[in-house]
Amino acid sequence: MHYRPLPLPALVVAVGALLGIPVAHADGDNNTLIPNNKRLNDGVVANVYTVQHQAGCTNDVRISPQLQRAAQRHTEDVLKNRALDGDIGSDGSTPQDRANAAGFHGPVAETVAINQSIAISGNDLINRWYHDPAAFNIMSNCAHSQMGVWSENSPDRTVVVAVYGQPQGVGGSPPPSTEGQNIPLDPSPDYDASDELEYGLDWLPWILRGVYPPPAHPPE
Repeated sequence: MHYRPLPLPALVVAVGALLGIPVAHADGDNNTLIPNNKRLNDGVVANVYTVQHQAGCTNDVRISPQLQRAAQRHTEDVLKNRALDGDIGSDGSTPQDRANAAGFHGPVAETVAINQSIAISGNDLINRWYHDPAAFNIMSNCAHSQMGVWSENSPDRTVVVAVYGQPQGVGGSPPPSTEGQNIPLDPSPDYDASDELEYGLDWLPWILRGVYPPPAHPPE
């Protein structure tokens, strides 16, 4: 009898089940001992940082709370309304409408991933957008120096929305300082062995493809 090796996402789920790790749910806290989607959301930003620097960008993309709220609004909308499969909300709103409503000043773009299962791996997500020309152009645009990511899960559907923005001040000029408006990626202090296992499995395909160092939290 021949056995086929499990693909990486299935292996992650299998190992998680073996370790008794419960399925992640959406929330924004810093606790990695209680599973949540913060690591997935932060991992998207870290991977976009890597994509941008591979494209020659020198800026360090940061998390914008305004764009995060815009991403959360559309994620929750898409999860509840199964007819939605793109950028337009159930109320007819566009990514720019939602960013404006959240208080972000500047042009935005958006990438959306819908997975017909209870979860999605960070590798599957970044590979999906990396090989989609439209999504790749958005991710690798150096002008997108801020972004917000949100993800939600249901038993048969996972939605991840990333909103990318070009911040502007009054009159279209860059704001004098955006540091206070950004949330830096902050590895949580309550780190455990399951984190090491998850990160190791996530990084392996990048290392095998010759991408080293693999996508990780950008330096502060």
